[in-house]
Amino acid sequence: MKRRDFLKKSAVVGVSAPFVLNGLNINTYASPVFDNLAKIAAESDKIIVIIQLNGGNDGLNTVVPLDMYSNLSKARQNILIDETKVLKLTNNTGLNPALTGLQNLYKDGKLGIIQSVGYPNPNLSHFRATDIWTSASDSDKQVSSGWLGRYLSDIYPDYPTNYPNTNSPDPLSVTIGSIVSNTCQGPVYSMGTALSGVGTNDFYNITAKGEDTLPDSIYGSELGFVRETIGKTQLYTNTLKNAANKGKSLSTMYPAATQNRLADQLKIIAQLISGGLKTKIFVANLTGFDTHSYQNQADGDYLGSHSSLLGFLSEAISAFQDDLKLIGAEDRVVGLTFSEFGRRIKSNLSLGTDHGTAAPMMVFGTNVNPIIHGTSPIISSNVSVNDNLPMQFDFRSVYSSILKDWLGVSDTNLKNILFNNFQYLPIIKTKINSVESEFENAGMLSNQPNPVGYETNIRFKSLGGLTQLSLFDNSGNRVAILSNKDLQEGEYSFNYIPNNLSSGNYFLRLETGSRSILRPMQVVK
Repeated sequence: MKRRDFLKKSAVVGVSAPFVLNGLNINTYASPVFDNLAKIAAESDKIIVIIQLNGGNDGLNTVVPLDMYSNLSKARQNILIDETKVLKLTNNTGLNPALTGLQNLYKDGKLGIIQSVGYPNPNLSHFRATDIWTSASDSDKQVSSGWLGRYLSDIYPDYPTNYPNTNSPDPLSVTIGSIVSNTCQGPVYSMGTALSGVGTNDFYNITAKGEDTLPDSIYGSELGFVRETIGKTQLYTNTLKNAANKGKSLSTMYPAATQNRLADQLKIIAQLISGGLKTKIFVANLTGFDTHSYQNQADGDYLGSHSSLLGFLSEAISAFQDDLKLIGAEDRVVGLTFSEFGRRIKSNLSLGTDHGTAAPMMVFGTNVNPIIHGTSPIISSNVSVNDNLPMQFDFRSVYSSILKDWLGVSDTNLKNILFNNFQYLPIIKTKINSVESEFENAGMLSNQPNPVGYETNIRFKSLGGLTQLSLFDNSGNRVAILSNKDLQEGEYSFNYIPNNLSSGNYFLRLETGSRSILRPMQVVK
């Protein structure tokens, strides 16, 4: 086994260090630090906080499409939220009644929502879908590294030689959990530190033994290398101790300890930031979103397991944002939520929803554009049990835009990190974008006749630059790329003959500039 392979596999085993913060053990994994970290830290102290909603969050009962409410009520009457109880954000969009804190953040200009986020040809397995989201890979590619891990690896390519050191003592990422999130897994090494309430000393004990225990073999050489690397992590433990001791959590909005596990995690993150920790990436998680049954307590009653989870989310983010303001770090932090997939449009007979495709993402902080990106998901009047929401935005467009506008990644490096170029979205406030209302997409994409028999004429507008027009089926699979080229700003049209398509419902998707437009298209043969 090669040294790098051995260390990479070993990095997912709990490496405990004797330090507890608010009841959480700190499990430290070696992090690479490059010589120019001091310069980078001086130039930017921006932080990103990732919140993973494990299990597949039901987006339609989180961000409610009020302009699709009539059709939504036909598809999921037994778990439908009463329209009068929806927390209205715009004429077209509202929030689950449990999200009062997030509604307040939206009113205060600190919350943005990206509608119908997904990817072509989605996978509905929890494990595989999580791999895709954390690695930012195509659904047919197996990639072991994470998107933020590759970002960190690009900046710190010399890991682990001679690091950490006195000029760069801080871990590059901190995950609240038993192991470092795969989001922060580099091409070779795990790029961060884990804080866990249930850790194990097994791996640390093995690698902490004296040199005389090393076998005289290739395995012994590899083990010695790991031991040397793990030994360096004690400096990270000391740094975390110092930050925890210096830091304070000032918000009174947090619930009592253990009553909201996400709030507990975000409170620790705020404390470490307050204590001067220069870590740029934090990952937290909230589990329980696999709501196949009893998402609601009873027919027509939105209260239930899903509502409780959204209440935890709203309460935790609101308290965290208040804490950041009180400790003077509000302008330094941007937060992002994601889940491995959404749920089906149609509810099941168990007061729940089954695995689905696209779902909204939320971004929060004083530096996010507080708008709703895109339009409400399309819901037909006759939804079947197999129908899924069409993707409006690719999740890698979200990642790419945040890397570019928040973390300052160049266009060239963006392609190296994400393996391709993706659509730019004005998620972060910059000098060149402005706060907008919901996109005006009327007239940008259409086809006639519709339903389509033999042939249809497709008309679309390009905002200039790379313009992609695709056709998706009702399961979220991309069945055709109709156009993918650089175009001058203007209107275009062509005739399309759906020779290879069977009868059914499809969606045209236009991606141009920062807009993604969806239009239903029915094929009848």
